[in-house]
Amino acid sequence: MRYTEARLASIAGEMLADIDKDTVPFVPNYDDSLTEPGLLPVKIPALLVNGTTGIAVGMATNIPPHNLREVIDAIIAVIEDPEIKIEQLVKKHIFGPDFPTGAYILGRDGIISAFKTGRGSIKMQAKVKVEQLKNGKERLIVTELPYQVNKSMLIENIANLVRSKKIDGITDLRDESDRDGIRIVIEVGRNDNSQIVLNNLFKYTSLRTSFGVNTVALVNRRPQHLNLKEILEHFIEHRKEVIFRRTRFELDKAERRAHILEGLKIALKFLDKVIKIIRASATVPIAKEALIHNFKLSDVQAQAILDMRLHQLTSLESKKIEDEYLELLKTIERLRSILASIKRVLGIVVEELAEIKKKYGDDRRTEIIGALQDFSVEDLIEEEDMVITISHKGYIKRLPVSTYRAQRRGGRGVMGMGSKDGDFVEHLFVASTHHYILFFTNQGRVYWLKVYEIPEAARASRGKAIINLVRLQQGESVEAMIPVKEFSEDRFLVMATEKGLIKKTRLTAYANPRAGGIIALTLTEGDNLIQVLETSDENDVVLATRLGKAIRFNVSKIREIGRTGKGVRGISLKPKDILVGMQIVTEKQSLLTVTTKGFGKRTKQNAYRAQSRGGQGMINIKTTERNGQVVTIMSVSDQDELMMIASNGTLIRTPLKHINMVGRNAQGVRVIKMSQNDYVSAVARIAIKEEA
Repeated sequence: MRYTEARLASIAGEMLADIDKDTVPFVPNYDDSLTEPGLLPVKIPALLVNGTTGIAVGMATNIPPHNLREVIDAIIAVIEDPEIKIEQLVKKHIFGPDFPTGAYILGRDGIISAFKTGRGSIKMQAKVKVEQLKNGKERLIVTELPYQVNKSMLIENIANLVRSKKIDGITDLRDESDRDGIRIVIEVGRNDNSQIVLNNLFKYTSLRTSFGVNTVALVNRRPQHLNLKEILEHFIEHRKEVIFRRTRFELDKAERRAHILEGLKIALKFLDKVIKIIRASATVPIAKEALIHNFKLSDVQAQAILDMRLHQLTSLESKKIEDEYLELLKTIERLRSILASIKRVLGIVVEELAEIKKKYGDDRRTEIIGALQDFSVEDLIEEEDMVITISHKGYIKRLPVSTYRAQRRGGRGVMGMGSKDGDFVEHLFVASTHHYILFFTNQGRVYWLKVYEIPEAARASRGKAIINLVRLQQGESVEAMIPVKEFSEDRFLVMATEKGLIKKTRLTAYANPRAGGIIALTLTEGDNLIQVLETSDENDVVLATRLGKAIRFNVSKIREIGRTGKGVRGISLKPKDILVGMQIVTEKQSLLTVTTKGFGKRTKQNAYRAQSRGGQGMINIKTTERNGQVVTIMSVSDQDELMMIASNGTLIRTPLKHINMVGRNAQGVRVIKMSQNDYVSAVARIAIKEEA
């Protein structure tokens, strides 16, 4: 938030609010020529909100700034429950320092220590994101720096580290910051790993640094070491004292005015006699003494009567005096009740804090993430669904799902990946940035990548060659990939091959990534892997062939085989037929079948009765010259959306509810219009998340 001059002036006013109402004691200045406030009647808990740094004789203090909204919530919590523990304050109200420069705080141990003991080390880290350039290179963009890190000195330090060869892989460094914020651009070499460069920058520069908390403050003019709750309690006591003094000041003022009005009321009641006494007096002092003697008035009341103007003798003005007097009596009663009740005083403290929070409270700038020992690049990656595509020639990229707007069935689609030199998209997948992607190759090996490690590229871009990300062996190509959140003991990987073989292996067998990959299954000569699914023994699977056949059986019917073993017969194939898809059966979903000429249909999964593994199956779809042969199958629901991509790179996203539910023998409806000589090369389902 940028503060305008008017807003800063308003905040300064809150720091000095009611200073003219005897709310704080005044003391002589340095030469006794003037007096000045001994402290300020602040409404804002400035010590925590602004923080402070200073060194005195044998003493030092270093208090970080905090979020105003959180501090006020914590103060109110202490007022409502004086026995509340610091752990509860940290858990529910004030989560940690909030630096104006944003960035990250790594871990909560330093925060807890600082809040409980007044001392602690808070680790901070800059916000850095990785950008993929069109030429295949990457660059690091620094958008937020740790608190008190000087940008110019940081850039100079990075430049010196590059010149001295202490950090390799940086080809360009420039400052693109402007009035909208910080932007330091660090370009990485084409063949260098941006994450390694980033980790070295964290290690050798102030992109990662610490703030040493030492909470020393003056209490009754004496320095004391304070924890979080003690600071909050002292502020509450200060506000109570300010409100007591302000209330006494306002009560005294109201009582003095009421006393004067009582005298004026007497004068108006005996107006003729008052006028006669004044006219008969030779001087003003004689008139004052006569009024005091005749009406039992005080000196102040008598003087107020003498100071009255003639227009105040009208009936209207007399009514105003009466009304003012009655209103003052109510005010006096209210002020006396405040002074008599500590509960009412605390209520006023809470009301004024709530008003400050409403006027000046803003969102937290600094994000608190995992502890440093548990910290990984993943902590900086926002979890979101990504579309991952792999081309026929082995180029991979990721894009946010939101990049592709939904279209109606039958549309022309948008370009999802460039198709240069005869290349086209062969695989398309949707997964979260925090998931693993297991890559299964035509030679039966498996490789690992985190989704966020896959470069993000423009929609029409071809992406980055997968051989630069995983160490594929000569002649290998990626044939299947699945997302895995965690490697559970009770989960299995089920693999299917073109020749109709199927294999079941525990997921934990693939839990130890190796840079060079590991064997996923052993293939017979001429066979290829076409599908891999994560499942359990309770599920049924459906296998579908290119010529429109399908078979359904339970996963428990497949015996468990070790990681390097071969599979067993899943379906018996006719000559020239191959297996093209495998899906897990869920009765709440339907089975989608897509053909090469852009046709698709949905069929209820109970239409596929369970059979013995290894049979010829039943009809899944009628394949004709009109709709082509089967490309793939998948389990879908009405709330899902479908992504389909053609060999020329054209992509369409459409709701599944627009595709008709029909029987097994139907040919389906047109989902995407195909140009001549084009065909559907990949299909993916997008599950639409329910709103919270």
